Amino acid sequence: MRSIWTGSIGFGLVSIPIKLFSAVQETRLDLDMLDSRDHAHIKFQRVNENTKKEVPYDKIVKGYKYDDDYVIIEDADFEAAAPEKTKVIEIESFVDVASVNPMYYETSYYTEPATKNNKAYALLLAALKKSGKAGLARFVLRSTESLCIVHPVDKAIVVTRIRFAQQIREQDELKLDDNIKVSDKELKMGLALIDQYAEPLDLSKYKDEFHTELMNIIEQKAKGKRPTIKKLKPVKAKGDDLYDQLMSSLNAKKGA
Repeated sequence: MRSIWTGSIGFGLVSIPIKLFSAVQETRLDLDMLDSRDHAHIKFQRVNENTKKEVPYDKIVKGYKYDDDYVIIEDADFEAAAPEKTKVIEIESFVDVASVNPMYYETSYYTEPATKNNKAYALLLAALKKSGKAGLARFVLRSTESLCIVHPVDKAIVVTRIRFAQQIREQDELKLDDNIKVSDKELKMGLALIDQYAEPLDLSKYKDEFHTELMNIIEQKAKGKRPTIKKLKPVKAKGDDLYDQLMSSLNAKKGA
């Protein structure tokens, strides 16, 4: 893994030098865009709208449109906006991880102490595990301020970026019916169905099957074979009565 950020975790008056590494990897296939007529690769160019000529990457700058003109933003400007946040993940408070709505989660990063035998890193890791708490912090990564939680995962301290509350849309525009009534009998059956399907969380048994099947199709086509297409088997509901459907679901699970 390659470090994508270096700085420190601020824990009270304690500063823990760290390196940040991406903890996730994509399983999406790297598909190229081709011309359907001759399968030539499609190239994207950065073109100056005035000269119509391609612009070298080292000549491209970032700008913000302000009063019909552009203000150029340089790397130093990003750091000047919040110098402490570009170098320090400052823990502002400690919260229960369970209190963070899953809608807020974005992506996670492993941290590694930048120095050997870092006792402060070991202390924070042990304290987080013992307390069951997570640190709430803010820092700047790739010119964007991020809210994050600092929490333990096995032997490492993990920084997970979360969204700001202002980024979550309100539900006002959703067409939700508040007048639908669920009977006690239906609710009891629904709870029974949830209880029957309940099990300890084990994400290791879930694989990206779509990626595997798509690779299988690609390999078959590469050999000149026609891939076998799986047919969906629609499951017909037994009647329109919700209670009957729940009962059938319970019985089906028992017979599995």
